[in-house]
Amino acid sequence: MSKAPIKRFMKEQGASLVSDGAIELLIEQLEMQAKRTTKKALSLVKDEKRKRLSADDIVWASRE
Repeated sequence: MSKAPIKRFMKEQGASLVSDGAIELLIEQLEMQAKRTTKKALSLVKDEKRKRLSADDIVWASRE
């Protein structure tokens, strides 16, 4: 994941100054959440004996 879009997002949320460490940590957190969500969605796809992962699967998996 690129740092520039994340930094831009953080600034849009009101952070006037953002350290590289904060950007890197947020990227790590986002990647970990994406992995968890994808794994959960894939388990649903597998249980339903499908091959294609859909947006609905991601929505379902992201609800907790």
